[in-house]
Amino acid sequence: MSSESKKPVGLEVFFKPRSVAVVGATAKEGSVGRSVLWNLISSPFDGTVYPVNPKRQSVLGIRAYPSIKAIPDPVDLAVLITPAESIPEMIEECAAVGAGGAVIISAGFRETGARGLELEQRVLATARRANMRLIGPNCLGVMCPITGLNATFAHTIARPGSVALISQSGAICTALLDWSLREQLGFSAFLSIGSMLDVGWGALIDYLGNDTHTHSIVIYMESVGDAKSFLSAAREVALDKPILVIKAGRTESAAKAAASHTGTLAGSDAVLDAAFRRVGVLRINELDDIFHMTEVLAHQPRPAGPKLSIVTNAGGPGVLATDMLIGLGEQLAPLSDATLAALNQVLPPHWSHNNPIDIIGDAGPDRYEAAVKIAAEDPMTDGLLVIMTPQSMSDPVEIANKLVPYAKLPGKPVLASWMGGARAAEGETVLNKAGIPTFPFPDNAVRAFHYLWRYSYNLSALYETPTLAESDQESISQAADLIASARGKGRTLLTEFESKRLLQCYSIPTVPTRLAASAEEAAQVAAEIGFPAVLKLNSLTLTHKTDVGGVKLNLRDADSVERAFREIETSVAERAGAQHFQGVTVQPMVQMEGYELIVGSSIDAQFGPVLLFGLGGQLVEVFKDRALALPPLNTTLARRFIEQTQIFKALEGVRGRKPVDLGKLERLLVRFSQLVLDLPMVQEIDINPLVASAEGLLALDARVVLFPEMTDLAGVPKPTIRAYPAKYIENVTLPDGTALTIRPIRPEDEPAVVRFHSTLSDESVYRRFFTQMKFESRVRHERLTRVCFIDYDRQMGLVAETERADGQTGEILGIGRLAKSPLKNEAEVAAIITDSFQRKGIGRELVSRLVRIARDEELERLTAFVLTENPAMKRLLEGQGFVFSSGQDPDILEGELSLV
Repeated sequence: MSSESKKPVGLEVFFKPRSVAVVGATAKEGSVGRSVLWNLISSPFDGTVYPVNPKRQSVLGIRAYPSIKAIPDPVDLAVLITPAESIPEMIEECAAVGAGGAVIISAGFRETGARGLELEQRVLATARRANMRLIGPNCLGVMCPITGLNATFAHTIARPGSVALISQSGAICTALLDWSLREQLGFSAFLSIGSMLDVGWGALIDYLGNDTHTHSIVIYMESVGDAKSFLSAAREVALDKPILVIKAGRTESAAKAAASHTGTLAGSDAVLDAAFRRVGVLRINELDDIFHMTEVLAHQPRPAGPKLSIVTNAGGPGVLATDMLIGLGEQLAPLSDATLAALNQVLPPHWSHNNPIDIIGDAGPDRYEAAVKIAAEDPMTDGLLVIMTPQSMSDPVEIANKLVPYAKLPGKPVLASWMGGARAAEGETVLNKAGIPTFPFPDNAVRAFHYLWRYSYNLSALYETPTLAESDQESISQAADLIASARGKGRTLLTEFESKRLLQCYSIPTVPTRLAASAEEAAQVAAEIGFPAVLKLNSLTLTHKTDVGGVKLNLRDADSVERAFREIETSVAERAGAQHFQGVTVQPMVQMEGYELIVGSSIDAQFGPVLLFGLGGQLVEVFKDRALALPPLNTTLARRFIEQTQIFKALEGVRGRKPVDLGKLERLLVRFSQLVLDLPMVQEIDINPLVASAEGLLALDARVVLFPEMTDLAGVPKPTIRAYPAKYIENVTLPDGTALTIRPIRPEDEPAVVRFHSTLSDESVYRRFFTQMKFESRVRHERLTRVCFIDYDRQMGLVAETERADGQTGEILGIGRLAKSPLKNEAEVAAIITDSFQRKGIGRELVSRLVRIARDEELERLTAFVLTENPAMKRLLEGQGFVFSSGQDPDILEGELSLV
């Protein structure tokens, strides 16, 4: 890298520095300081390396300096290998000379206790003031094989390639480095990041997502760190580049080991799985599989379903593959009648006549090719596994050559297991060169197909357009008032009656329930609603120590009411004191047949509110058929949530039972997730059971636990995925009287956005995108996914739509966008208006609100780019305070608005 190259910006300093200072460099054999320095000067890195050692004039023949300040030239990156107590002073020196980043290899920080944590805080405060980025502490260092940089104490540098590896464990890094050299796998980046004092997963995923050399990202994770940043970055990048994660600490004991190593506690593993699914990240359980999967994802398409066809010349390996497939929850592809007939024409009479397709041990290249061709053409097949076992009449190389034409089947991955020695290896070489991944044993290949399908399944949710679920914004204040009243009385649990009222505020159907303060009132209510009825204690509890809930009696006739009432009253007096008695609830006895489900939410320390759905009723803890998800939900995500459970298959209809209306269940889950987000004072909520049948949904019981009134809600873990920012919804009237609603864009807006683009002229498109983007390109589903299904923390899209009397979505007349920079606290503003409504004030309304949102989000700067031939947009932006200047392109003006 030439020393004349420009100064690296942001995280670029760790990959493309012009100069590196090694603080703690030494010539002592076997020391970290010697290894780091030697790796830098012996690698292809062509920047300048400065050893820093106050006791030596030179190290390994290179002039040394007593301090960073003594180095006469600019320092971009510092690698620190001095004791932890000295690191704050070293960072002060780095800041003083304007270094852009530092890699802290030293250990002895938070993992050692309070003193180490104090050192970290001092280090971070200094770095933040100087706008300097840090990797570490307690790490192996950083490699960038593309630029030849090796700022680590590993024994050698990795090969250049397209995989970026990020690991919290230096030992895992060195082990994977050795493995990759043997397998000739190359890397675009190779980083050990330790305890992530500053730079964490989110920042690195953002950087590598924009790196043209990186095609996939592999992560070895011990702790999530900033969960919000990780999920936000992962969802953005996973749309373009696979992100594969091995997360250590699945078990409680492993989590404790990770905590002692990194100084942070691992969160709930089941919640982490749900988070990964939500953002399209592929979790790998076995270290051996992680790089096999990078190869599979690089060369084979994602399957459309879980059904695999297996072609084999031996029954045993086919059985093993089938056992693994079914055990992982996937399926053998059923062979159609046409496929069976075609196979009968080309295979011996005693072939298996089923899947796995056993083509018999004497199968030659032509028989293999014929069977694979027929299986690949079966519409029920989502992927192919071809197994070759060594037989005296087999030719592994020729069979492999016959498979080469099937290496790129649209939407159907092809995997191979060539079992055997050197001759099989020759066939593997042919397959690998063609892009067909090979595995030594069929169960490894099946596991790869399982991962591939799960990745495809998770990622497809990011591309699906959900339907709009209705919401009742007016009821939110009623729900909040109900909770405030209970908390104001010192209670942390809602009563039976209050819990159902809370659900009703969000249109969640409940059993009609009425209150009664005396036996006489209870008898009157029971007579009005009819018998049989249910009498229940209204007050669940006042404190967790005096639980008097669960008192429930059935009423068969009028004579049973007073007896039941007195029984409840006496029970409360004996167990908690008479002052706790707050009457009873009376409700009809539900005769509804259906499935008992549970819907709930609790707070996770790392991810904030977490949703639960599954099989409910009294055996909920026995069967444990449940799934977790992160709010907010839309209907697509709600369906995926339901599909994670075993009860889902029953809900679709089994053994003559009519199916449950899954659309209604989806919308109920969406409303429930909104309840959780709207009411942060709810600590825990369970609807159990929620009865689901073909006739509808009905919540029979609910339990709502509140945070105590003195709780500082600012300290409660927040949702890691930002909810729809409803506070930015506004109604406006244009000067010509046109009534509009301006609101943040939603995933459900995609069809309306397609219609909007059909109204744009070529001139309007050119002025917005600076190119003549064709209509078909503008409305591609994959593109509009990014436009409509956005992370509101990363960007804000506003639509201006016509109002409709029926309250439904109107036509979009304009779209404005605030695109935040992942590296700086700033954003770019842009807007486009349909041709027939230009110059009516819509653009001004959109841009003024985007500027207001930018201030509300505490951004420091806004930018805008305008064609010189678009003076109207320039005047509009100048009206909001933008100042324009000429840029590098004479046809484009660059605008800036400072917000500080």
